[in-house]
Amino acid sequence: MSAVGGSTRRSEREGCGRLTGSTRPTSRDVARAAGVSQATVSLVLGGKWHGRVSERTAHAVRDAAGRLGYRPNLAARNLRLGRTRTALMVVPALTNEYFARVYTGAALVAAEHGFGVVLYPSPDGVGPARDPFGSARAAIDGVIASSMAADALTGIGGGELPLVMLDSGPAAPGGPPTVDLAVGDGFRQVVRHLVALGHRRIAHVAADIDSWTFHERTRTVAAELAAVPGAELTSERCSLDVDAGRSAALRALRGPGPRPTALLCDDDILAAGACKAARSLGLRVPADLSVTGFDDLALATALDPELTSVRLPAEAVGDRGMTALLTLLDGGSVGPVELPVELVVRGSSAPPPA
Repeated sequence: MSAVGGSTRRSEREGCGRLTGSTRPTSRDVARAAGVSQATVSLVLGGKWHGRVSERTAHAVRDAAGRLGYRPNLAARNLRLGRTRTALMVVPALTNEYFARVYTGAALVAAEHGFGVVLYPSPDGVGPARDPFGSARAAIDGVIASSMAADALTGIGGGELPLVMLDSGPAAPGGPPTVDLAVGDGFRQVVRHLVALGHRRIAHVAADIDSWTFHERTRTVAAELAAVPGAELTSERCSLDVDAGRSAALRALRGPGPRPTALLCDDDILAAGACKAARSLGLRVPADLSVTGFDDLALATALDPELTSVRLPAEAVGDRGMTALLTLLDGGSVGPVELPVELVVRGSSAPPPA
C-alpha cells in the first residue's frame, strides 16, 4: 500500500504547474507560456496592444492562448468594467441593401474586438427613434446611427450614450463624431456626366425623405445646373420605392413643355421605377432617355441596360463608424471622416436624341 501511495504522491508532484484536461487555463498560464506579463496578455487579448507592444509579442501571446485553449472570461471582465460589449446600430429601414452592407462593415470590426452589434430599424424611419430596450444604458455601450439626425436619437439611453453618426451630415459644434459619404461630390459627378453628354433638360426624381443625405442631393443638383447655360431643371418628389419612382418619372415625362432628355434619380430603386415609366411610354433607354441612379446596389446591374450609378463604400462606412465608437469607449477623440464615392458609367446614359 505504501508503494501505491508513494506513486500517487509522485504523480501529483509531477503534475504541479502542468495543465490537465479538467483544468481551465488562466491568463497567468498564457503569460508564462509566452514569456510576458499578465498585463501584456490582457492588452493583446483585449485588442488594445497597438502602439504598446510589438507585433511579434502580440503574435506570441495569441499563439500561446491558442495552444493552451485559453478563452478570456468576458462576462467577468465586462462586469468589472461596467461594459456589455454590445453596440446598437439604428437605421431607417431594413429593406435597403445599403444598410445591410453598412452593418456588415461594422460587425466585422466589432467581432475583432469582442463586441456584438444589434441592428435596430427605427419604427418611425429617420426619427425620432424609440428606445428598443426600455433602458438602453443597461443593455448597450454605445450607438451608431446611419442616415438619421442626431436629435432623433435622444430617446435611446436618454441621449447620454456614446454616439457616432453615419451619412448624416457635418456635426454641430460639440456634436457626435461623423462618418459621411461625399454625397455632394457624387451628384456633381452625375450632373457633369449628363451635361458632358449634351443633356440640358434634366428631371430630378427626388426621394421625399427629411434627412441630410437627400437634402444634400437636391442642393447639389440645383447648384450644378444653375451654372450651366441653357439648362432646365424640373423635380418630382416621391417615397423611396419602385412604384413611387415610376409615378414620379411619369409626371416628369408628361409634364408641360419639352420632355426631359435625362432622369437623374436619388437612388437605384427610383431609377428602376423610372426605367419602367420610360418603357410604358414607348421610350428607349438610353436612345430616347437617359436614366441615372445612386448607391450602385445589386439592382443596378440587374437592369437592362445596366444602370449608370454612383458607388458608395457602404462597408467602409460601417467599418469607420464602429472604429470611431470603439475609440470613444476607450476615452479617445475622433474627428470627422468623409469617404469618397465613384461614378460608374454603364449603358443607361448616352447623348440625348438629336
